[in-house]
Amino acid sequence: MSSPGFAVKVRRNAGQIVLTSIGTLLAALWLVPFAWALSTSFKPEGDTQKLPLSWIQSNMNLDAYRSVLSTGNLPKWLLNSVIISTGVTVLTVVVSALAAYGFARTNFRFKRALFGLTLAGIMVPGTVITAPLFANVRTMGLVDTYWGVILPQVSAPAMVFILFKFFQGIPRELEEAATIDGAGRWRIFLQVVLPLSRPVLAAVSIFTFIGSWNNFMWPYLVTTDPDLATLPVGLATVQSSFGIRWAQLMSGALLAALPLLIVFVFFQRQIVRGVAHTGIAGQ
Repeated sequence: MSSPGFAVKVRRNAGQIVLTSIGTLLAALWLVPFAWALSTSFKPEGDTQKLPLSWIQSNMNLDAYRSVLSTGNLPKWLLNSVIISTGVTVLTVVVSALAAYGFARTNFRFKRALFGLTLAGIMVPGTVITAPLFANVRTMGLVDTYWGVILPQVSAPAMVFILFKFFQGIPRELEEAATIDGAGRWRIFLQVVLPLSRPVLAAVSIFTFIGSWNNFMWPYLVTTDPDLATLPVGLATVQSSFGIRWAQLMSGALLAALPLLIVFVFFQRQIVRGVAHTGIAGQ
């Protein structure tokens, strides 16, 4: 007769097998389109829609990549994307951390109402506020500038909520001990709270950077100068100038995604740790 401990172990192993199977299936669903895009990018343009479809051909080449790289100003677009994404990330982390700490640890008038408005901002699609944002940017004379692309992306209610949940989980005793030692609110925030928040700050930084890097609509609307185009916008102009060419389309998409893949490979541990500490998955 099996013991209760053995039954619990069997159920736990069965649960792990199910979760592993689901994870493997989801990974395959993501990798198949990626593999097809990679295969298409190496095909001659005339063979991209040739039937029957094939994954590997004997005449694969780098013509699509050469065309994209030679036609556009890839180094400039890459530099613009780095400057804009870095600026958005730094400002978003600073503003979101200050707002989240204020909501989590200070008391002021209309705190609940302001926090409710912040959470409501999560439910507002970005496309709804595109027109008024563009009008404000144009009024301030920031069209065709880095600041015009960066500043409207700094508002991130979701990141405020993530940091708020994390700050709430920090023991108040640590801050009280710092207060007894004579530390003020700013010193506590900078020397106690932020060092303890490195995992979630890293996750917020990576998520913000990825979102800004992939942002196509706003940089496309607010910049008309080709020298200010980001990588997604610049690659789209190359593709549209030739019409729909699937090999070039896939090669451009892969070139735009390559920096993000590198970021994920090097910072995947920080991403996992940050998500685990945000409180989204439960306290």
